[in-house]
Amino acid sequence: MASVIAEHKAGVSPKARFVTTIFLGSFLLFLVQPMIARMVLPRLGGAPAVWNSAMLVYQALLLAGYAYAHWLGRFAPRRQALIHLCAFAVAATTLPIGLIGLTPSITANPFFWVPALLLASIGPLFFVVSAQAPLMQRWYALTEGRDPYPLYAASNLGSFGGLLAYPLIVEVWLPLSAQRWLWTAGYAALAVAVGCCAILLPSVPATAGKPARSEKPAREKLARWALFAAVPSGLILSTTLHLTTDIVAMPLLWVIPLGIYLLSFSVAFAGRRAPARIITRLAPWVLLVSALAMFPSDIGYAPAFAALAVLNLFTVSVALHSRLYDSRPPEEHLTAFYLAMSFGGVLGGVFCALLAPQIFNWSYEHPILLIAAAGLLAVHNPVPRMEALWGNLALRPRVTRLGLATLALLSVVSFGPFGLPPSAVLSLAAIAGTLCIAVAALGNRLLFSTSMAVLMLAAGGWNQVALSSSAGRMTRSFFGIYTIGENDRTHWLVHGTTVHGIENLGSPERERMPTAYYVPGSGVGQAMAAAPQLFSDHARIDIVGLGAGTLACYVKPGQRWTFYEIDPAIVRIASDPRLFRFLDRCQPHPRVVIGDARLTLDRTPAASADLLVVDAFSSDSIPMHLLTREAFEVYRRHVTPRGLLMVHITNRFLDIEPVIAAAAADSGWTARKLSFTPSSAQRANNASHSIWVALSQSPGTIEQLTARDPAAWQNLSPRPGFRVWRDDHASLLPLIKY
Repeated sequence: MASVIAEHKAGVSPKARFVTTIFLGSFLLFLVQPMIARMVLPRLGGAPAVWNSAMLVYQALLLAGYAYAHWLGRFAPRRQALIHLCAFAVAATTLPIGLIGLTPSITANPFFWVPALLLASIGPLFFVVSAQAPLMQRWYALTEGRDPYPLYAASNLGSFGGLLAYPLIVEVWLPLSAQRWLWTAGYAALAVAVGCCAILLPSVPATAGKPARSEKPAREKLARWALFAAVPSGLILSTTLHLTTDIVAMPLLWVIPLGIYLLSFSVAFAGRRAPARIITRLAPWVLLVSALAMFPSDIGYAPAFAALAVLNLFTVSVALHSRLYDSRPPEEHLTAFYLAMSFGGVLGGVFCALLAPQIFNWSYEHPILLIAAAGLLAVHNPVPRMEALWGNLALRPRVTRLGLATLALLSVVSFGPFGLPPSAVLSLAAIAGTLCIAVAALGNRLLFSTSMAVLMLAAGGWNQVALSSSAGRMTRSFFGIYTIGENDRTHWLVHGTTVHGIENLGSPERERMPTAYYVPGSGVGQAMAAAPQLFSDHARIDIVGLGAGTLACYVKPGQRWTFYEIDPAIVRIASDPRLFRFLDRCQPHPRVVIGDARLTLDRTPAASADLLVVDAFSSDSIPMHLLTREAFEVYRRHVTPRGLLMVHITNRFLDIEPVIAAAAADSGWTARKLSFTPSSAQRANNASHSIWVALSQSPGTIEQLTARDPAAWQNLSPRPGFRVWRDDHASLLPLIKY
């Protein structure tokens, strides 16, 4: 009766109130995630794994919030509301949202600093807001006595909306200072919405006096819920890494897997079950196709491979989340259900963000999770005879053993049997045979998941295993996965999908030859040639980004060189003469400063360098904090008044020229760009197309540099209305090449 009266007075149905509250809470959660990651950049640098580490922190805070919601269930409904509103008030003392004033040391380990900084900065707020989805569903069940689970779809639609709103709207139009207050206003609105829902709560539950419909969930069921949640949670991170490492390192790509994951909940937990059932039936077949495309051999089909990886994530997530929905307990155990799900989410995040980088030198966590998904989804076979076979307890073990033996043989055949070289014909035959077994194996978890593994091995997996097992050929660190390619005449360094250094082999002269983006005709090559004339024989030259060490071969007697490199793994690669000889031949004992370049440069004395080269991009992604107004102020202080700043802006997906043009105009730099296209003869020696921008506070320095080849150097083309990037406001969206 109280519920009906309240509804009549407010003119809004109770369900609408709870849906609105759940949607708003989830929207705020996924608005703050990219916002805080953006705030972290100037403090912790542009490490690609910062996002994965941040995701792990968010999952841990979500688990804490769900545990808190579960704990509240022991109190009477109105007591729950009082406690929760008090928690809102306590967390509000940390508003407006932002980072606390802690700065890591140069050698700080980001695996620890990212979680510590985020927990201290947003822990209380995220903790309280993360409890909304399960708690509001529980309150709705207490108020109305209806099934609350479909309301979870509103939670994930809100999360999806917040995730897309940040890069597409909020980041584009608002500086961080305004974003902080926008989120604060949203938090206040959420507190009011929670209060409006609390008014509807009865003094006793709507189900009071009724016998419990079920016993407390057994540990086995809790573990099953956690497992079904862990695999899709891990697949978010592994799919993102797979896309950026093996397919295409496109900016903002991280939004897509996470958005697809959130949408999967909306489909899986919807009241209408038909879409979820159809997708669940399709999931094993999509898994088989994705296994064949696990190791793309032709980058020209990158969009198709990327679309397939995203489709696979969606179908697997919908299928496993549907299994969760179908096994959901009555509402009296709702918070335990979501707590188990959240725990599984943390397990998936820990595996991908913490354990896998320590165990594997390549992203093996992705195929492992796909195999695990295959084992969980191979429940039924659509062919009645095969379904009957797997249900026959007498025949099943013998057929399974025969199938496993056949798969082992096919795996060996695909690799090259009896010492024979691998054959494309044998590989195709092995793939065809494995597909036949996989189709028949639906309904047999062990046989189907093994078929998935053999398919991936036959379709390129053996080559990957051979590569990663070769000493020094693959290296994985917090900052990425590096591969050393080689043939008789060349070694090359690949990070993600981008080549970061090429060395010609065959003679000491060829091994000292600058290649790729650094050839003599490139912008940086011309700057190195002009350095003695511009700055005397004792020029001080600083390089941000070591790579394979190519630029070291421009060193001349009397010069003082310093490299700034964020990743110690790159230093080990460039210093190993078995991999690259640039340093060994040209600078056997280089001075290398480890740490994020912006942070380390800011700690150096003023006017420390005559020539500063900034070439610190990760694959094709851009560390935005190295191109803001504040970053250029660091560069201005670091170089002498007549000094020269060279910035590498070659990129497949982004037009970075407007950023540099705006920064130059804002800070009074004179700037010119050189777009170098090698001849066929130069390409034969591994020269690459490159775009470099030269900047100086002294127009005379630029005139002297460009006088050597005035036709090649051009003025920058500023984009009308484009504003200089700041730590407080920058967006990649306007720079994407369409």
